[in-house]
Amino acid sequence: MPTPASKFRRWGLLALALSALCQADGFEPLDRLESAAREFARQQLAAPGNRQRLQVGPLDGRLRLPRCSTTLSARRGPGAMLPDRTLVEVSCAAPAWRTFVPVRLVGLVSAVALARPKMAGDRLAPADLTLIEGNAAQFPLGYFTDPAALVGSTLKRALGDGVILSNQLLQSAEGIVRGQAVTLVAEADGVAVRMNGRALSDGAVNQRIKVRNESSGKVLEGIARSAQLVQVNP
Repeated sequence: MPTPASKFRRWGLLALALSALCQADGFEPLDRLESAAREFARQQLAAPGNRQRLQVGPLDGRLRLPRCSTTLSARRGPGAMLPDRTLVEVSCAAPAWRTFVPVRLVGLVSAVALARPKMAGDRLAPADLTLIEGNAAQFPLGYFTDPAALVGSTLKRALGDGVILSNQLLQSAEGIVRGQAVTLVAEADGVAVRMNGRALSDGAVNQRIKVRNESSGKVLEGIARSAQLVQVNP
């Protein structure tokens, strides 16, 4: 039975063959899309260690995009960017098109876990936290890699020792309250735009909340980055 590694190698060989075919037929080579996504992700995700690598795609072999006459651009795609994965938007200015390329950090990483059982409402101290090494793909979404980032947070429910902590299990020491005035920040192509907003739900730092843009009245979903700042997609 083929192993996941052999399947991935076959996908890679197929992508190379299709890339050469696309280039000959006037289509954008798939390897250029992957290279642009990989370079962007390398700057955004946690730096790969000796036992980690970036896994790009695989792209759909049926993808046919006109050959780009300018340099490909890459930026973060929709959705939250996690420490081990992101969706990269690769685009071309002439002719105008865009596509999305998933990138993951695979291999062994260290995640923050409880060093001893704790009760709901307990505030976490440095002695309560430890690092557990494992495969990034098997850790829960929103896991943490730095114990210091969790000191002062409280647990939403009782947990046993060894549990990998994620932002859904924690209540930050700081948070945003429904109805609170907040600052919305949207980043695009390296430029940050700030707007006045209003929180429509409660949320701890690093959790998703609903907000309203006070200028446009549009309801958005973003991530609370502090007790006053919410990051939203442009």
